Amino acid sequence: MSDRSSSDKEKLEPAVVRAGIVVVLGTIMAILDTTIVAVALDTLSKDFNVSIATIQWVTTGYLLALAVVIPVTGWAIHRLGAKPLYILSLVLFLLGSALCGCAWSATSLIVFRILQGIGGGMLLPVGQTIMARTTGPQRMGKVMGIIGVPTLLGPILGPVIGGAIITNVSWRWIFFVNIPIGIVALVLAIKFLKSSERDKDHRFDLVGFLCLSPGLALIVYGLSEVGNQGGFSDAKVQWSLSIGVILTVLFVWRSLRAPEPLMDMRLFKNRTFSISSICIFLTGMTLYGTMFLLPLYYQIVRGDSPWIAGLMMAPQGIGAALVMRWSGTIADRRGARAVVPFGMALLALGTLVYTQVSATSNYTVLGCALFVRGIGLGFGMMPVFAASYRELSHEAVPRATTAMNILRQVGGSLGVAIFAVVLQSQITSNVPGATSGLGSIMGTHLPPSELEKIATSFATSFWWSFGVCALAILPALFLPKAVSPEKEVLQVRAATT
Repeated sequence: MSDRSSSDKEKLEPAVVRAGIVVVLGTIMAILDTTIVAVALDTLSKDFNVSIATIQWVTTGYLLALAVVIPVTGWAIHRLGAKPLYILSLVLFLLGSALCGCAWSATSLIVFRILQGIGGGMLLPVGQTIMARTTGPQRMGKVMGIIGVPTLLGPILGPVIGGAIITNVSWRWIFFVNIPIGIVALVLAIKFLKSSERDKDHRFDLVGFLCLSPGLALIVYGLSEVGNQGGFSDAKVQWSLSIGVILTVLFVWRSLRAPEPLMDMRLFKNRTFSISSICIFLTGMTLYGTMFLLPLYYQIVRGDSPWIAGLMMAPQGIGAALVMRWSGTIADRRGARAVVPFGMALLALGTLVYTQVSATSNYTVLGCALFVRGIGLGFGMMPVFAASYRELSHEAVPRATTAMNILRQVGGSLGVAIFAVVLQSQITSNVPGATSGLGSIMGTHLPPSELEKIATSFATSFWWSFGVCALAILPALFLPKAVSPEKEVLQVRAATT
């Protein structure tokens, strides 16, 4: 009897599967567009006759839009309902994609990317909320393992798909490719997603929004300008980060006192949620920070094209996809503590290989190391997201989703900024004549001795990524164990009350 009960518990109802398909389609579009444009920046700067510093706002504008819109999502889910908000997000993303493909100047493209980012920024948190409400907390590990595949595959496949499109057709198809996928997701969302009750009693925390969203935007802007200005010494960077931090601190103060805060900081009183938040923040740092370093290493040191560099990052996505669903199922049965520390250790092990890179490192060894990193991400990322929901009530899920996505976004931005500064300072000190870091060596032919020095600079930068991975093991050891049947009944009752 217990075996049948366990088997029934593991099966996903058709409604859950249909909702998962809709969420995956939307998620993969939003995640892909965070990286797919990276390999097109040089082409865009030539077509529009603007500098790389200007065209980089095609990426930065999208990320800023993501950071600004995420805090609004939790309130909007209560006010509009998850289904209408998800449909609205898809429409905005599709409209932004179509306009980006028709852009006639760099300025128009940047503006349309911001519109696209507003829609894309809501797709992931709203999708996670839909799945959390549809499945309940006890099967979130398995479900997050399914819908989490795009989250890890997006940053890996983005450069590969972008390189293939640029090589064979116009750059405009980087944006047009979203349209057929988005239309399918829109039709399925209207047909399959269930409507939820709206709660119009919730008030919008305008003061919190005026503190948090500009604060996050200024932090992301300051971090993005670090690479352009050559470090943290630039006044623009310092003012942006300082004001951003002050506004964020003011938001925390406000959130702890407001009756209905935009981002509920009181969630962090829950021990499991707080520990999961630390793990997600550190995972975001190493995921996006390392994704910044890898293509640069392959293109600068090894002389590979964007297409080849993108392919060399594929083993990480493959490794993650292979274990993602399995890790979620194990986490549901044995608890996140049985899975996540192991995943973080594998993540650190795979990164350790890259701390020894040279100008002639074996491609097979590097590919295997990245495959191990992918397995580590598969075991370490989505079970943490599932654990963060485990002890929360049904009403707290939207607020928790908002907080988790903000933490991952900020963690990723901080990781990219720190690793970029480390890499730039290492190249400047190791390579004579590279006074402006990467900017002075991109697109140039360097002798083997210089390439070896640059490879050493990358190796030092990868040590920072390794440190973040190793640090993430510590909080993972305090994640929850498996829940007893008696406690599971109590949690289900609390979650559905």
